[in-house]
Amino acid sequence: MPQPLLLVPTELERGFIAPVMAAACSAAIPVELCGFGSVVAAARTAQLIAEHRPERVLLVGIAGRYDDRLAIGQAYAFERVACHGIGVGSGDAFMPAAGIGWSQWPGDAAAAIGDTLPCASGRLPAADAPARAGLLLSACAASSGDDDVRSRLRLHPDAAAEDMEGFAVAAACRLAGMPLDIVRGISNTAGDRDLSRWQIEAACREAAALAATLLGGRA
Repeated sequence: MPQPLLLVPTELERGFIAPVMAAACSAAIPVELCGFGSVVAAARTAQLIAEHRPERVLLVGIAGRYDDRLAIGQAYAFERVACHGIGVGSGDAFMPAAGIGWSQWPGDAAAAIGDTLPCASGRLPAADAPARAGLLLSACAASSGDDDVRSRLRLHPDAAAEDMEGFAVAAACRLAGMPLDIVRGISNTAGDRDLSRWQIEAACREAAALAATLLGGRA
């Protein structure tokens, strides 16, 4: 019988997430590494979907918030994920693929891939509405400072947080016709590279707890 498949970008994140999932769920859930960054995450997700043939996919890990709409150390399930870095130019001159008239994959109506994809199955209970967030922005490289953040928000003013794998995983799932949820714990403010201020463990544990809620405590 098909099971959910939980994907985590790095071994650091999996070390915090896997024990919480094991304790919260009544049966074992595969917790696999999808890899760090957009290229490997897309390829590895496609490989793992073919291997496991799951009923659905959850991407769980950390992200950086863009402002205080999201709380550091808390976790959120995102509704949409957008891509930043595929297009033309860099910095304030960057234009995304759609902005220059290209789709990333034309496909048909069910599988076409533009610069934004859905990433919510709708299974988060209404009581957990505060754990919902809108747009997650996936960048090929994390913001290194305020200039990067400002440049990205110029094109995506409604983005609440950034990661590096969400859009890649969403693209692989869309091509496979696979339901996806993305849950990210907020470990830091985007652009802040001082790891002493990050809350990685708390963010991972909260993300795992929210993922378990999405699964209804089962595998």
